[in-house]
Amino acid sequence: MVEQINNILADINGWLWGWIMIFLLLGTHIFLTIRLRFPQRYIWKAIRLSIKKDKGSRGDVSQFGALATSLAATIGTGNIVGVATAVALGGPGAVLWCWLTGLFGIATKYAEGLLAIKYRVKDKDGKYKGGPMYALERGLGWKKMAIFFAACTAIASFGIGSTVQANAIATLSQQTYGISPILMGIIIAFFTGLVVIGGIKSIARVCSMLVPFMALFYIFGCIYILIINGAYVWPAIKLIVESAFSEKAAGGGFAGSTIMLAARYGIARGLFSNESGLGSAPIVAAAAQTRNPVRQALVSSSGTFWDTIVICALTGIVIVSSILAYPDIDHNDGATLTNMAFSKIPYIGAPLLTFGLLTFAFSTILGWELYGERAIDYFNRKPYRYYYRVIYIFSVFAGSTMQLAIVWNLADCMNALMAIPNLLSLLFLSGVLVKETREYLWSNQLDKPNDEG
Repeated sequence: MVEQINNILADINGWLWGWIMIFLLLGTHIFLTIRLRFPQRYIWKAIRLSIKKDKGSRGDVSQFGALATSLAATIGTGNIVGVATAVALGGPGAVLWCWLTGLFGIATKYAEGLLAIKYRVKDKDGKYKGGPMYALERGLGWKKMAIFFAACTAIASFGIGSTVQANAIATLSQQTYGISPILMGIIIAFFTGLVVIGGIKSIARVCSMLVPFMALFYIFGCIYILIINGAYVWPAIKLIVESAFSEKAAGGGFAGSTIMLAARYGIARGLFSNESGLGSAPIVAAAAQTRNPVRQALVSSSGTFWDTIVICALTGIVIVSSILAYPDIDHNDGATLTNMAFSKIPYIGAPLLTFGLLTFAFSTILGWELYGERAIDYFNRKPYRYYYRVIYIFSVFAGSTMQLAIVWNLADCMNALMAIPNLLSLLFLSGVLVKETREYLWSNQLDKPNDEG
């Protein structure tokens, strides 16, 4: 019975995340890039804003805290093993398609952040709440679609957020250090509960400390590997570019792949990695302290830059250059590729990879707990929030010890069902996006406050 359900979910998942979804997501990325006059050109301004405190603004957490929390949920095992899997299945050209998806996805993340502030609300406790469900309800009057999005988000949080990530930590700890999954499950659940019991401010505080540290640690590790593979870095970059638009065999130990395969796996991995268009990141962006929607929109867009333009690109070049340097290594499996690349760092290679995966997975648990909790809050039943926290913490423990094939498929389905209403809200509210962008960004009035800020 369980196997049958899993097979059904796998079929639904394969259809939902097929070419129709890829075209919808990538099409939205390109449409918003053109409609908003290439907001990617403001990325350095966005990065500067992300580390500045917006004095006199209203919100629950700093702009950097909101960004760090969304990055915590976004930067995960997909940035490491996921990119390697894309290379294994789609060839080296998949790296470029992944990167291009992130480049265009900056516009979509900008749009999500803008609508999050534009349509956010202040509840009875004085807390700011927003996200696609509020944009759907307040911006378009689509109440039922808003409820649907919130329900899918809450369900998805138990998949991509808690069980899957906890299982990755427990499996890695057992394989590397022989730690019992039950013991590791108890430890993860304890620390998760310790953080989430304090709500968004506690989660943002931990993520603000954890995310920069873990990202820099991982980036320096990648740079070190690229120094070791120095003679193969430029050939790897050339191979990535050529393979993205070439039908011929890639060479250097690769069997070669078609343009369609490279595009399919590269785009899909990029979309999963940066979550632009999924609708998750604007949920926390809505709580940011900002004086107008466009300032937070810019800060939100910088998340996709760091996640895909930097981290995924570095990972991809590390993987491809390592395969060129060691062509006898089996490169048909993402996990094997990743382990092989990082094993080239003497002494600290394996611990670096382990630490990166552990911290990335734990931060994802924290970020998605907030997404799920805010989705539950949308139904205006305050006690449900506390029930959700208890169930979420328990699911972290359960995920450490269970088989997760069915959970993965269910989570993927819910993520697709989140993306559809969110993308519709972005497309139908594109006029609002242009109006707000013209008022604050194109007219150089980013310091101007407004009622939503």
